[in-house]
Amino acid sequence: MRIGVPPIGNDLKTWGEDLRRFLAKSWDSLSFKDQAAIPSQDGIILWDATNQYPVVSRSGEWRQIVLADGFAFLTQDASITAAAADTAYAITFDAPGAGDASGITRGTSPNESRIIFEEGGLYYLSFTAQIYSTSSSQVNFYFWPRINGTDAPLGSTQASLHNNTATKPVTKSAVFRINANDYLQAMWATSSTSGSLSASAATAFSPAVPSASLSITRISA
Repeated sequence: MRIGVPPIGNDLKTWGEDLRRFLAKSWDSLSFKDQAAIPSQDGIILWDATNQYPVVSRSGEWRQIVLADGFAFLTQDASITAAAADTAYAITFDAPGAGDASGITRGTSPNESRIIFEEGGLYYLSFTAQIYSTSSSQVNFYFWPRINGTDAPLGSTQASLHNNTATKPVTKSAVFRINANDYLQAMWATSSTSGSLSASAATAFSPAVPSASLSITRISA
């Protein structure tokens, strides 16, 4: 139970000491948002104990203040091949290392390709794949996001290689509205099994290159 401002008594000196102690304890603490809290003016900051995050009043409503969570950096450090042409496959990223993810997890077997969001919000995603071909004919590559098992509309990216042993990076960025407990999969396909996603080992002068990487940042509630 939260204790309010000490009531004024007959002994002002004692009341002053009680008030000083109260202010020292509560000065750096946020007040709790309850049912009576009204966003009557902009800039009021409260703690929403139900949802476990701070909120600020803005334009007549309470808006969540996004904390430093809801991010991930995922990579696949091995090359990825397609068993069949013109067939959709989900990329399975390596499990994130310590400090590489917060509020975002990788699914468990048999759903390791699923990237699960603990909290809803607006997320910025940046995807990169290194495409590779062992054919002198044109090989097409396709990449797109799938959310909760449904392909995102107008989300596909296409690239092509025309030369044997050719390699190039493909990058795609987008912003998505995600709900709590939604999952996302990074999908890909190729027009020929001569096409793959290639990982490169480290050299004496440069780090290793993953076959695919995905950076996720929560930018708004």
